Amino acid sequence: MPTIAERRQTFRQLHESGCFAIPNPWDIGSARYLQHLGFKAIATTSAGFAFSRGLPDGAVKRDEMLAHIRELVEAIDIPVNADFENGYADDPNDVADSVRLCVETGVAGLSIEDAADRKESPIYDVDLAIERIRAAREAIGDSGVVLVGRAEGFLVDRENLDEVIRRLVAYSEAGADCLYAPGFKEREHIKAIVAAVAPKPVNILIGGAIGLTMQDAASLGARRVSVGGAFARAAWGGFIRSARELIEKGTFDELSAAMPHGELQNFFGELV
Repeated sequence: MPTIAERRQTFRQLHESGCFAIPNPWDIGSARYLQHLGFKAIATTSAGFAFSRGLPDGAVKRDEMLAHIRELVEAIDIPVNADFENGYADDPNDVADSVRLCVETGVAGLSIEDAADRKESPIYDVDLAIERIRAAREAIGDSGVVLVGRAEGFLVDRENLDEVIRRLVAYSEAGADCLYAPGFKEREHIKAIVAAVAPKPVNILIGGAIGLTMQDAASLGARRVSVGGAFARAAWGGFIRSARELIEKGTFDELSAAMPHGELQNFFGELV
């Protein structure tokens, strides 16, 4: 198994050229299967993990999330990027404390958002948001962890493209290694973001059938593509459709799409 330092070096190299998929598992089993399929790195999903705990996105406490991140890092041998929300703090010094704890889990990357709360979704004042990125950068130090500066303004319908780009440029200048603004689906918007922060790499979110492929993402200049909570929601979709069919109709047709028990048994059995 590669060392943490080797995984971090590999993760940085992935950001240097090309475009790679960084899917988001929600537990150990899904993380191990994504590695089995050949993905070069994975990222946690705050939403996917929260749903698995019977909670809404944003309701998982910092220590529980840190434990989840650590268990994924220890379960696989490819790099893990942590969806670290807002650093579980408002004040830059407290963000730095959280980031240091996240680095200790062995992650290869972590993202810090500029939205304070998933429920109300207020956006931090830009000066404070910049200080939070600087604090995260200092806390990461020379560990080799990739810092992702994440701008939420467009996703929560608070800021337009130009405002988000100004934030991303500022986050880049404050020390973010990779930039990310979820919610953008139009090709011209993505191209504008990529051009604005170049040569820093950009992560884009494709969380559904929005008419973009990995090839499209690469042609637009994106360096990496994540799916957020989409894989977890896809799993929930199959479960809910099957459960509703049973309670409403008393039939089991939806289960025809279920993965065979033997295939999963063999896969996980080989890992024991």
